[in-house]
Amino acid sequence: MKLIASCKINKTGVYLNSQLISRNDLSESNWITELYYDSNKEYPKFHKMDNLAKLAFLGFLFLEKKININNYKDDEISLIFSNASSSKTNDLKYINTYTNKGNPSPSLFVYTLPNILTGELAILNKWYGENIFFIQQKFDPKFYIEQIKFYFSKGAKAILAGWVESNDKNEECFLFFIEKKEGKLTIEKLNKLYQNE
Repeated sequence: MKLIASCKINKTGVYLNSQLISRNDLSESNWITELYYDSNKEYPKFHKMDNLAKLAFLGFLFLEKKININNYKDDEISLIFSNASSSKTNDLKYINTYTNKGNPSPSLFVYTLPNILTGELAILNKWYGENIFFIQQKFDPKFYIEQIKFYFSKGAKAILAGWVESNDKNEECFLFFIEKKEGKLTIEKLNKLYQNE
C-alpha cells in the first residue's frame, strides 16, 4: 500500500504532507466557514452540514490537489473514518430542539450519526465504494493500517481515510489517501503525519 498524500486541518492552519500551506488567521468562532470561503469552492450544501462533515469536506478539497481520483471507478475507493466523540455536539443540539423547544429539527437529526460525513463525501464525488465510521478513544495508526489491508483484500483499489473530530474542546481533520500499489505504510509514518512532524 502506498501513501499518496495527507492533509491536516486545525485552528492553526492547513497542512499538506505535513507542510503548512495556509495559516488560519481566522476568527475563533467561524474559522471553518471562513476557510471554506477562502477555498473559492461553490458548494451550497456546505452550509447545511455539521462541523464534522464540513471539516471532512474541506480536508478533501485540499487533499484532492495532490491525488487523481479520476484514475478510479466510482466503486473502487473505500472510506475509513473515525473519531472519539461521535456526533455528540450535534446530538446535544438535536436533543435541545425537542426537550427545550418542543420541535425536533429534521435538519439536525440527519447529522446525529457521524458517518453522514462519509455520505457527504460519497455524494460529492459520486462514489459507491465501501464506507465505515468507527468510534475510538484516540487516533490509532495501527488500527487504520489493519482496516486498510482488510478493505484492499475486499477489492478496494484506493482508500480515503481520516480522523475527524468536532467537539467543544477540539476541532481537527486528518485525511490521507492510500493506493493499492507497491509501497509500505508504517505506524510510525502515519503517526508522524498526524502529528505534523
